[in-house]
Amino acid sequence: MGGIGDVLALGGYRLGWGAVRRLPERTAYTVFDRLADLTVARGGKGVRRLRSNYAKVRPELGEPELDALVKAGMRSYMRYYCEAFRLPDRTRAELEASVRVVGDAPVRAEIAAGRPVVCFLGHLGNWDLAGAWGTRAIAPVVTVAERLEPEEVYAEFLAFRESLGMTILPLTGGGDVFAQLRGHLAQPVLMPLLADRDLTARGVEVDLCGHRTSMAAGPAALSLASGAALFPVSIHYEPMEQPSWRHRVVITFHERVTVPTSGATRAKAVAMTQQCADALGGAIREHTQDWHMLQRVFLEDLPGAASSAGAPGAEQGDEVRR
Repeated sequence: MGGIGDVLALGGYRLGWGAVRRLPERTAYTVFDRLADLTVARGGKGVRRLRSNYAKVRPELGEPELDALVKAGMRSYMRYYCEAFRLPDRTRAELEASVRVVGDAPVRAEIAAGRPVVCFLGHLGNWDLAGAWGTRAIAPVVTVAERLEPEEVYAEFLAFRESLGMTILPLTGGGDVFAQLRGHLAQPVLMPLLADRDLTARGVEVDLCGHRTSMAAGPAALSLASGAALFPVSIHYEPMEQPSWRHRVVITFHERVTVPTSGATRAKAVAMTQQCADALGGAIREHTQDWHMLQRVFLEDLPGAASSAGAPGAEQGDEVRR
């Protein structure tokens, strides 16, 4: 993207952060629901990929049920953006009221003992809201963000997430990110990393909902290198009783990943990543509409099938990045 495209992209994000924050809350959510419905009606690569991914993890669904699930999934995806635009204006009380947490006692125990925690996240629910909550309620949050284009958009997202209290490291262009993350793990921090999709040569192959995929090895590798506990984390929405149109984010910390007692480091990382995939797979099947995966994720969907799973840039032009 360049020239006028960069200007329009940056203008669009700034319009969101400005105009959407000024709308009444109910109006804002209604507008984004309508945008989601329009997007589904128009189709497009992202919608088709969302449908394909949902069909793989929920093969028991018929066409009408799948149609309804895709519509719900796009509404959930757009809800993420609506919430993200409005998140900086939320008070601490509003933030706490918009989150319900499950299984956080072992995580809090690690932090209380002065030890860091690494979290393996999928593209589920609203991780920005979860991160803002985590850095206020549990421990300072340190994570990684992919560089967006144009650079001005990345800078806007970086400033936004840092304004929520999170420490953000760039995935590329900022030095050895693994070394930087490991350095932060010398302190009792919470380190959530989006890892349910990695189609580079660095990913590890695992099974997700009965299909082979490639996930990032970083969370397991960091856990092994630092001794930090590794927890899979899933996030989904649930409707609130009052007001009826608002949703709450549910953050679930699954059981701590067990470190294999034998084998090479790579083999240990694969086994630990598979444990994370198993936990996320259950959450994805239960809360499919909140899995915001509008990209290719299963190896069988890649050009040349599994043979090109490790090829960088295997799906240029088929990206919808968060």
